[in-house]
Amino acid sequence: MTIHPMLWTFLLLVIMAFLFIQGRYRKDLIVLGILIAFTLTGVITAQEALVGFSNPTVITVAGLYVVASGIFNTGLAKQMGNMALKIGGNSELKMLMIMMVTVAILSGFLSNTGTVAILLPIVMSLAVQLQVSPSRFLIPLAFASSLGGMLTLIGAPSNLIASSVLKEGGFEKLALFDLLPIGVVALVAGLVFMAIFGRKLLPSHNLTSSVDDKGLSAGELAGLYKIYDKLHFIHIPETSEIVGERLMDLKLPVRFETTVIEIERKQKELLSLKSSRQSIAAKADEILHPNDLLLVLGEEDQVNRFISHFELERKEFHLEQIKSHFLGKVYGMTEMVLPPHSSYEEKSLMDIHFREKYECNVLAIHRKGEYIQSGVAKEKMKPGDTLLIHGKWDNIERISKEDRDVVVLGSISEEASNAYASGKASIAAGILVVMLILWSFQVVSPVISVLLAAVLMIVTGCVKGMEEAYQRINWESIVIIGAMIPMALALEKSGAAQEITNQFLEVFGGFGGYGILIGFFTITLILSQFITNIAIVVILAPIALSTAVAHGIDPYPILVGVAIAASMSFTTPFASPINTLVMSAGGYTYKDFIKIGLPLQIVIGILMILVIPLFFPF
Repeated sequence: MTIHPMLWTFLLLVIMAFLFIQGRYRKDLIVLGILIAFTLTGVITAQEALVGFSNPTVITVAGLYVVASGIFNTGLAKQMGNMALKIGGNSELKMLMIMMVTVAILSGFLSNTGTVAILLPIVMSLAVQLQVSPSRFLIPLAFASSLGGMLTLIGAPSNLIASSVLKEGGFEKLALFDLLPIGVVALVAGLVFMAIFGRKLLPSHNLTSSVDDKGLSAGELAGLYKIYDKLHFIHIPETSEIVGERLMDLKLPVRFETTVIEIERKQKELLSLKSSRQSIAAKADEILHPNDLLLVLGEEDQVNRFISHFELERKEFHLEQIKSHFLGKVYGMTEMVLPPHSSYEEKSLMDIHFREKYECNVLAIHRKGEYIQSGVAKEKMKPGDTLLIHGKWDNIERISKEDRDVVVLGSISEEASNAYASGKASIAAGILVVMLILWSFQVVSPVISVLLAAVLMIVTGCVKGMEEAYQRINWESIVIIGAMIPMALALEKSGAAQEITNQFLEVFGGFGGYGILIGFFTITLILSQFITNIAIVVILAPIALSTAVAHGIDPYPILVGVAIAASMSFTTPFASPINTLVMSAGGYTYKDFIKIGLPLQIVIGILMILVIPLFFPF
């Protein structure tokens, strides 16, 4: 018995929807499995199954992740967020409004998940300063980010998918700011709702969790451990007996309880009589040269003994100068914890040759509320000890990947990327502006403008090389979009799309364009609370297009309605990654999202159905 391709199509889509709602498996794994099933059942060919991964929308979304990464790395997003949020002063309402506008604008051009991740600790910190529960701000933060995705074509992948479907159907694609008027109306409605009604529905949970689960930054750690007070610059004269000695042979941590962290050495430049100073990692086998400058950590009296013994010279320095040597693009700092049953238990750093193995220094040990800063190299380590380590970012990252006897805290790759790109916020801003100009005036195709911006972010150092660029792309979203596009083709080939179109026309066609808009808007809105909105738009947008054409109306309002509805994921914490992100940070329950999100959806939904035809007539 041969099953008709239309039945296979409906069956596989139902299975996919069930697996999405069940939430047991990753979404990208589900769509890849269903895509394979479409080929095995003969609904589409293997070549057709791969066509989605060459679609410009997929490449555009991937490039936008890299561009957003550069803007986050350089601190541009954080600067903009801090600047706007501080205007709020001591007023909870004023801060709420400014925060929502800020995150909406940023989300119109950047990844909304990344924007919320950046602003989350800032908002929580400001809430604490206002002596207000952070749960009063985090749901509005998430909802404003979703509303911001409606402001521009690049604000959400669903917008790009709808535009791509229009182009493939023989219509003009949407321009960068075509959605702006509708997005502004939605945002204003969201602001008014939150100011008048939403604030009364927001909970005031008492939170005991840390403001930032990612851990303290390197600079904050240096201040917490009071490291700067124990840093010294020491010059090695040509006559000192230390010249020509290896660091490991001097046994400075044992004899003087001091640690050489970094070496500055004169380097002659090629084709020049001038010389410059170069920072060198203080490796265990490093041989000391005359006129080297040593950056040393230790107590004042021990460092003085060290200087006196080897006839060295102390060099004066400014705190900002030493900070630039200590923490920057090359060198960084983080904490690592000794877990139970570690093989390092009851061993010292000298016993395990930590410095020789990883070319990093342990500056202090935090144990049961006390900081051990003297004799660290000889100290026997205990389970639960927190070790403050300093070294090259690459070496610290190597520890986090290779050493199973310690747990490195914080996001090392992210810290390193931020340090590498520091001071380049203006460059990132310039690249973003160039991309928007090229896109807006259609100097080149949108995908080329995005790829150019992504490449410039890497070349200028706003993104730390291709490896980081690949890491910052949300490959789950890319795979979902690429794998879902052929499913839309399967709907068309099997006749399923035409059948759904006929059913829609029969139910909603009698009500004209408004009826069709209401039908697609409502179905998209409901399904996007349980299934990834990317999947919903990929499936429904082509059907919406064919339905509009069959009814003889302009498809733009229908497609725009599908894209807008897909961004209104307010009523469940798993409706979007943003909701999931703020749920734990704000201590929210499912009830909190339904209580605030459902009335907001109804208000904005009704408003959108009335407003969309004003800007995109039937």
